[in-house]
Amino acid sequence: MSKATTTDRQSPGPHVADSHDVIRVHGARENNLRDVSIEIPKRRLTVFTGVSGSGKSSLVFDTIAAESQRLINETYSAFLQGFMPNLARPEVDVLDGLTTAIAVDQQRMGSDPRSTVGTATDANAMLRILFSRLGTPHIGPPGAFSFNTASVSASGGFTVDRGADKTRTERVSFSRTGGMCTHCEGRGTVSDIDLTQLYDDSKSLSEDPFTIPTYTGDGWVVRVIAESGFFDKEKPIRKYTKKERHDFLYREPVKVKINGVNLTYEGLIPKLQKSFLSKDRESMQPHIRAFVDRAVTFTRCPDCDGTRLSELARSSKIGKVNIADACAMEIRDLAEWVRGLDEPSVAPLLTKLRHTLDSFVEIGLGYLSLDRASGTLSGGEAQRTKMIRHLGSSLTDVTYVFDEPSIGLHPHDIQRMNNLLLRLRDKGNTVLVVEHKPETIAIADHVVDLGPGAGTAGGTVCFEGTLEGLRGSGTVTGRHLDDRAKIKATVRKPTGALEIRGASANNLQGVDVDIPLGVLTVVTGVAGSGKSSLVHGSIPAEEGVVAIDQTPIRGSRRSNPATYTGLADPIRKAFAKANGVKPALFSANSEGACPTCNGAGVIYTDLAIMQSVATPCEECEGRRFEASVLEYRLGGRDISEVLAMPVAEAEEFFGSGEARTPAAHKILERLADVGLGYLTLGQPLTTLSGGERQRLKLATHMGDKGGVYVLDEPTTGLHLADVEQLLGLLDRLVDSGKSVIVIEHHQAVMAHADWIIDLGPGAGHDGGRIVFEGTPADLVEARSTLTGEHLAAYVGA
Repeated sequence: MSKATTTDRQSPGPHVADSHDVIRVHGARENNLRDVSIEIPKRRLTVFTGVSGSGKSSLVFDTIAAESQRLINETYSAFLQGFMPNLARPEVDVLDGLTTAIAVDQQRMGSDPRSTVGTATDANAMLRILFSRLGTPHIGPPGAFSFNTASVSASGGFTVDRGADKTRTERVSFSRTGGMCTHCEGRGTVSDIDLTQLYDDSKSLSEDPFTIPTYTGDGWVVRVIAESGFFDKEKPIRKYTKKERHDFLYREPVKVKINGVNLTYEGLIPKLQKSFLSKDRESMQPHIRAFVDRAVTFTRCPDCDGTRLSELARSSKIGKVNIADACAMEIRDLAEWVRGLDEPSVAPLLTKLRHTLDSFVEIGLGYLSLDRASGTLSGGEAQRTKMIRHLGSSLTDVTYVFDEPSIGLHPHDIQRMNNLLLRLRDKGNTVLVVEHKPETIAIADHVVDLGPGAGTAGGTVCFEGTLEGLRGSGTVTGRHLDDRAKIKATVRKPTGALEIRGASANNLQGVDVDIPLGVLTVVTGVAGSGKSSLVHGSIPAEEGVVAIDQTPIRGSRRSNPATYTGLADPIRKAFAKANGVKPALFSANSEGACPTCNGAGVIYTDLAIMQSVATPCEECEGRRFEASVLEYRLGGRDISEVLAMPVAEAEEFFGSGEARTPAAHKILERLADVGLGYLTLGQPLTTLSGGERQRLKLATHMGDKGGVYVLDEPTTGLHLADVEQLLGLLDRLVDSGKSVIVIEHHQAVMAHADWIIDLGPGAGHDGGRIVFEGTPADLVEARSTLTGEHLAAYVGA
């Protein structure tokens, strides 16, 4: 038997393959980056810091991660690339040493009504296979346990032509067993529509009777109804016959011809169900959401009791547990149940399922259940749920990119997240983290600080090196790294109280609490302790309550701070009044748009599988308006020049002189108050950072009329220096007579509060109770809760 021999030779030096130990970026100019050149060490944990809007995400996500994804896509065939998004090459001269990048951002997960934590992580798929193998009675394949699969059956015949006048008819039948509840169609809830909120039945179709958003008298939707031929347009709706009323509300889709065009008429109720009610509430535009809240009542489906599953799917059990029971358990309890199953025939499946469920617990999400709708997860919960599939992965030499993984985490939970990041690094991966929290910056091997300011004042590397080097660097981050808010010597006295009695939403255990009014109240506790359930689920959504949640603002390239905040309307009216023309002329999305680029400012050239090319429009030179509109002036400026102004300059421009416009000035003041004075009015929303979007949303809601403001984690995406400005804003709101209730984990906000309500002691069924009520000073002195211990350590008590 021969044996391989090795020659013991002295290595002449390191192997050439080991020399590629950095990611080299040269001349990055994406968004506001200004020719950034930097070397990032591989197989290390690098944290990117800097004020909101300084260019962190532009460098990490839009340059490094985006180019890695683009290069991977290019390895596929042209046929497959046709089905993939066309990614443009980032604005950068050189990118060397890239590895496969896995980006885990803080975007909310898909908000489809049928998307749950289980479906988003493949845990449901594994459970369905498990029940199809071990469940008794046996009801069918895995699809029989899926609430996204309906039961269908069909039969018929087809003719087989065998030539020479020989034909034979064969009968076929097909059936599929699904687990969908037929009543709610797998949604778990059914809707009841209040018809009085849809139309005024004293009016006829010719009198514009509808109170539904987008159902305007001159719109196509209403024209199809009015000109369908089924109704007398002059007859009041309340006088319709039984048949007319049925056709008006419930008629099945039918083809009609209007002005020579073939269109589809459908009853009002099914049309609304398809257009509005098929979407998740959280993904709706604010005015649509307000209409749905007003007109529609959602109740638990009586047939499936909210489980989404058919009676057949619920009849099959393993022991005494059916799949609906398993999905309703807290994941940590489900993990224990799965550990108790011992069946060799499905051993590999059980091993994989146990690992997935244990990963949830390890990452701090053991309090969730698999049937939790994914659209209801916070940004931090969504990001950690996406991390599940990467824990325990066998891949190495991968670049993991995280966007503020500490979002939504109590200080107690941040250490657990830090350990996970270090584990990924120790397996030989490169970990890039965009972060503001000092606790996560502290574990970095390498720190890159961008700035010095935000927007056009940022986009340069101010420091790179170690944590100690950052502390002594004199940069904005370095100066604020050890900032600690002090507990106030005196707190404000409440002017009243908002009483909550017997709150039992989600995991709340019959909570009775009085939330003081006229002061700054912070509701805190570990993730999953019941904070949002208490505040959003128990405070009545009535007049005078302004709720600002974590849902991200959405917008296309045509949306900008002026359109989002409502600032564009008074500006257009001011231009129209000064020049004696219509306001619509000063909208790049309406009559004033450049006819060549349709108001986009750029021309897109589609190159099929290659990246689309965007070039500035030669007609308007990127200004978006046609030439005749730019001849109209207000205070010596045309509309494109005004939209190019930063907020601070525009505030001065509309505050006095010929251009004085009080309505516009008021909105601009609010934008400046939240620290967005550097943003230009016409900057596309798609280019704003997470922190900038959060503050833009806050500034918009500050204009809402109300006496009670409810804010859900307003420090999300904010730099240490920006938090100080936020505290000043909250103080101004309270001092103006408002009551401010903040759900928050940030110790600086807790220390600054007048009153703290701490929930816990744990998450899920271990939480849902009030563990402390009082002033921050009392909480620090008592140190009776996890929050108390961390706040005491923060303030140095």
